[in-house]
Amino acid sequence: MNKVIRMILLIILALVLLLAGCSAGSESTGTQVGERAPDFQLQSLNGQTISLSDLRGEPVLLNFWATWCGPCVSEMPHLEQIYQEWSNKGLVLWTIDIGESSSQAQGFMQYYNLSLPVLLDTQQRVAQKYSIMGIPSTFFIDKDGIIQGKKVGAFLSEEEIEQYLREIMP
Repeated sequence: MNKVIRMILLIILALVLLLAGCSAGSESTGTQVGERAPDFQLQSLNGQTISLSDLRGEPVLLNFWATWCGPCVSEMPHLEQIYQEWSNKGLVLWTIDIGESSSQAQGFMQYYNLSLPVLLDTQQRVAQKYSIMGIPSTFFIDKDGIIQGKKVGAFLSEEEIEQYLREIMP
């Protein structure tokens, strides 16, 4: 009898959680495909303040990383190549360094001869908004601010990134 009651309570709990999740409005923000990407303001390495909402109308690739992250290092040449090839096609690409200083990020970019634009999330507030659990993590956001793709882990090639770009590029 105890097992039956526990099973019924688990089913009821699951239904309540499912209904609560389905009741979110269409303007909700989140970190899943199909949701509006959370807005933020961060400083770039050159001191410019960037807001995601200012980029509305343009497809955006956001890549969360850190200098100490081996997989992040391995995918940087692929992101650099995408930046070089796709920026003139309308793609806005920002890498977001999590929890490190400007000098750490700048030193990394110089050491690896990278020109990718970097935003600094020194307090990790944006990483929290995006529910970053592992890095690198990359979000593909369409011109309307909706997440169309998400990947946790390093890209192994430019072609892999381009598969995601097809979802957001006109």
